[in-house]
Amino acid sequence: MKRFLSLLAILFFCICVKAQDASIAYTQVDRDRMVRVETRLETMQSQINRLEDKFDSYFMWGFGLVLMSIFTLIGFIIYDRRTTLAPVEHKTERIIKVLKEAAEKDPALREALKKAAFW
Repeated sequence: MKRFLSLLAILFFCICVKAQDASIAYTQVDRDRMVRVETRLETMQSQINRLEDKFDSYFMWGFGLVLMSIFTLIGFIIYDRRTTLAPVEHKTERIIKVLKEAAEKDPALREALKKAAFW
């Protein structure tokens, strides 16, 4: 039994070596097929490159639109705040002017304005 297994292993090894030794001929048909495959791959690569260019273009446009929207929003916030606060500041200045005029006649009001740092 041991001899049979050894003989079978040697036979299997020889068959494997013989199978690896055999070469397959590379024919003209194979070369033509390879050329067609390379041509298809080149056209596919050019299509992929065009898609990448479109994606980059759309990405840059989208990024630009987002930045433009952000800066527009910040500008609107600053404009709105200034236009909203301008009348309030004007009225506050008028109130302080009136209080200073009244404080010239009333010493208690003058002391209150001095403590509030308006005098």
